[in-house]
Amino acid sequence: MRALVRGNRRRGSARSPLVERLGAAVLRICKRPADPLLARRIGTAAALAIATAPVFAAAAPVAALVGWSWPTVRARGFERRRLAALAADLPEVVDLFVLAVGAGLTVPLAVTTVSRRAAGPLGAELRQVCDDVGNGRRLAEALDELPRRAGEPVRALVAALVASERYGAPLSAGLERLADEVRRDRRRKAEEAARRIPVKLLFPLVGCTLPAFALLTVAPLIAGAVRSLHL
Repeated sequence: MRALVRGNRRRGSARSPLVERLGAAVLRICKRPADPLLARRIGTAAALAIATAPVFAAAAPVAALVGWSWPTVRARGFERRRLAALAADLPEVVDLFVLAVGAGLTVPLAVTTVSRRAAGPLGAELRQVCDDVGNGRRLAEALDELPRRAGEPVRALVAALVASERYGAPLSAGLERLADEVRRDRRRKAEEAARRIPVKLLFPLVGCTLPAFALLTVAPLIAGAVRSLHL
């Protein structure tokens, strides 16, 4: 197993980008522990500074600062999109659990069945839970780690499943209430997104549509008036 992990790490380092390898080399020179995010930040900052210095030396520090911040901003954006996708997948997964428990399946069988049927990112996280159980972990312990990976929106689902698995608490009624809550929450988020659309359309309207309208209507009138004055 350790050899397999080392092999995967070597293959991952071989596929790492050039800027990350550059940052990792700087960390090794400074005798700092390996950190992929820190290596990307250092490598990106160094690459932008080196590329900018021959053209405009005074902008090299600014480019280095941008390169230092960019990997963190990108990682946060990726994590935000991942958590949003997991939250959007929650209503379908809860409905699948309602069907599975309503069909008489126990919690372990329901988790296994839903993980196979759910095609979204939350289904992948449930498959990871099943893999952990297959490696010898208790189902409740594996489920307890799911909110840390999939975000806080799944905590209510995990709490209901763990309570039923550990203490035999009734599950069907709680899942039906949760399904209703997550559907209402998704509807509320969709309404909020719809209310934000006019604000998002304001900039292209003011910056593009109105100037084009002015050029097509007002500019010919002004040009005609100026031409008549010259005549």
